[in-house]
Amino acid sequence: MKKSLNEDYTSRALTLGIVGGLRSQLPMAALALRRGSAPASAGWREWPILRSKWGRVALVAAGAGEMVGDKLPITPSRLEPKALLGRIAFGGLAGAAIGTEGRGTQPLLVGILLGAVGSVAGSFVGYHVRRKLGQWTGLPDPVVALGEDATAIALAAHATRLD
Repeated sequence: MKKSLNEDYTSRALTLGIVGGLRSQLPMAALALRRGSAPASAGWREWPILRSKWGRVALVAAGAGEMVGDKLPITPSRLEPKALLGRIAFGGLAGAAIGTEGRGTQPLLVGILLGAVGSVAGSFVGYHVRRKLGQWTGLPDPVVALGEDATAIALAAHATRLD
């Protein structure tokens, strides 16, 4: 039996948080791209930045820009305190968006919590897996990072599916 959006918001909020740990701007970019197909009951559809065409363009541009910036040698580690706090905030925001698909305030709070927790997990696991893959394969970091991009995109597509 297929779960409704309300029944599976927890796994989707957690997954979108994990995506935020890998690429902090990607969860909101994914929501911006999916807004047109979101059900009317998805409260995030009506967030001002997502209602605005230029807001959605800015979110998608930020997601794309981060993927480019991530490959630069001057980019700080995602585990530095400021970067990690930002990822937690973006993960919580994405979880809040998914939580609006539930009924009442509990799904919203659970979505925020799961998004934030997912972003911490995604940050640490992503960092260590990327380092280890580079060591094991001998591939340069930007090449390994492309694999991380693909993983983050696939997870974001899955978490924002609206079928």
